[in-house]
Amino acid sequence: MTSPAKATRSGPGLRAAVAALALPVLLLAAWQVLASTGAYSSAQLPPPLSVLEALGQLAGDGTLWQHVAISLQRVVIGFAAGSGLGFALGALVGLSAAVRALVAPSVAALRAVPSLAWVPLLVLWLGIGEGPKITLVAIGSFFPVYTTVSAALAHADPHLVEVGRAYGLRGGSLLGRIMLPSVAPAVFSGLRLGLAQGWLFLVAAELIASSMGLGFLLTDSQNTGRTDILLLAILLLAALGKACDVLLGLVERRVLRTHT
Repeated sequence: MTSPAKATRSGPGLRAAVAALALPVLLLAAWQVLASTGAYSSAQLPPPLSVLEALGQLAGDGTLWQHVAISLQRVVIGFAAGSGLGFALGALVGLSAAVRALVAPSVAALRAVPSLAWVPLLVLWLGIGEGPKITLVAIGSFFPVYTTVSAALAHADPHLVEVGRAYGLRGGSLLGRIMLPSVAPAVFSGLRLGLAQGWLFLVAAELIASSMGLGFLLTDSQNTGRTDILLLAILLLAALGKACDVLLGLVERRVLRTHT
């Protein structure tokens, strides 16, 4: 028999799950209605069942998993590199007014460069292999992490810093034991934004002479008139991006629970 305490705890969780599923279900129903009323042709908007059939077709011959695996690999490597560099530079800028005055204006200017503007330069420097694709994802992941880390550390509670110094903490020990735990929520917000931005930049990255990946699947299905596969690629990008965000959110909750 379920105890009242467990029922009380599960109630909000169930309501949150229902609320989260409500909009996707409504959108799916609207999609089905629009596809079945003849407002759009099947070439413009195939019904959900056609997209499901395309999923079965691509999954059956194994090509879908190859596209998913290579896109995941590019995002994971690019995010790790971009967020690591963004964290390191953001920490330097946030902790040092001199570094901030020297570096911050230039980084702010580079942040305004659109993602596709990097493509010709990356192809010229790195060729058409995996290098430019991973680098572009890293660029997308770098800026949100850099911005949030630098801003959070620059505005860290000075009283906490004074307490740490009073206990003899300096440099890396002060950063790791006092400052970072105090700004951990902001740091994880930056990481989650960087991960989302990495998925956005992935599509642009896979325009670089790519023959595999979900971004390639998007453009290839457009060129061949397979709107069902095009919609499938969009849905897969959304699902994978959300799954990665959920995993990072679980890490965030565990870390924050440990340091609070």
